[in-house]
Amino acid sequence: MGIVCPDESKRIEIKEFRLMLLSNAAVHRTKASDEFRNPGQLPSAVALEDKKVCVTSGVSFLGIAIVNQLLLRGYSVRVIVEKQEDLEKLREMEISGEMRQSMNTVEAVMASLNDVESLSQAFNGCRGVFHTAAFVDPAGLSGYSKSMAEVEVLVSKNVTQACAITPSIRNCVLTSSLLACVWQDLNSSRTIDHDCWSDESICINKKLWYALGKLKAERIAWDVAREGGFKLATICPGLVTGPEFLSRSPTSTIAHLKGAQEMFRNGLLATVDVNKLAVAHVLVFEEMNNTAYGRYISFDQVITSEEELEKLARETGIDIRTMRSNTRTNFSNCSKLSNAKLCRLMSTIHRCNSEF
Repeated sequence: MGIVCPDESKRIEIKEFRLMLLSNAAVHRTKASDEFRNPGQLPSAVALEDKKVCVTSGVSFLGIAIVNQLLLRGYSVRVIVEKQEDLEKLREMEISGEMRQSMNTVEAVMASLNDVESLSQAFNGCRGVFHTAAFVDPAGLSGYSKSMAEVEVLVSKNVTQACAITPSIRNCVLTSSLLACVWQDLNSSRTIDHDCWSDESICINKKLWYALGKLKAERIAWDVAREGGFKLATICPGLVTGPEFLSRSPTSTIAHLKGAQEMFRNGLLATVDVNKLAVAHVLVFEEMNNTAYGRYISFDQVITSEEELEKLARETGIDIRTMRSNTRTNFSNCSKLSNAKLCRLMSTIHRCNSEF
């Protein structure tokens, strides 16, 4: 395996295009339909095309985990990079072994997340897109600020609009957040699942900018997808953890935990291992032409004890006093998180606890 630069990728695309034409000139597909009209067996070139996907923020903590899972399952992956620094980081990941060794290609393409046309050109030839936003404050001062929430929304709109105008794109998996589901007026017996949406006014009043950004970014993605002729699925994960997760993803980690005290008190502070989350992304994508649709909540642990909370505080360097509830929590009266929809999808491969 090797990282393919843009000039080499063009030669590969031309070769694949020639193979497709030679295989069967009668294959035809439209943007409005996922069905191929071909009187015989599908040519191998089409199967290869189905295995080519694009990942935004592919050098992020979650992004590289998704890239690795895609390579493991035989995909060729195109990674969006916005600057030379990201390209160098991708190469370092390959050399260090952080990126999985594979016979398939990883192609780095320069594109601007602020330019729909640039993104469409980067997506061209890919079957699907994984949009895993990973933004930081350019000044490095305020973490995930209100202005970053606005950037999150704009980029989500750009990515999905690019999906809509790119003929080869059929499916898009967008990483949202559990925070786009849990911030609302809660009843003690309420179950929080994929049908639940956070209240925008609550996010604003509590200055939960990360929650607000994820909420609005997901909603605008659904608005574009409904008009754009491609299929969208969104995954709403708890706090993403794993080896060195704080150093690998500091901005989103700290931002996610703003409001941790209230989430803990209500039984809504949940985490998910980055590799399990990456597997979920790929499996949802693969099932989008069958039964997969809509939103999916993803978590593998709900923090329900003082010991678990203290462990999370140590791992993140956050003062435990800002996370611990002032009143004793009775989890039998708390809201319940449910990831049953995702578990049903993954049940044939993975065991899963669907409700806490």
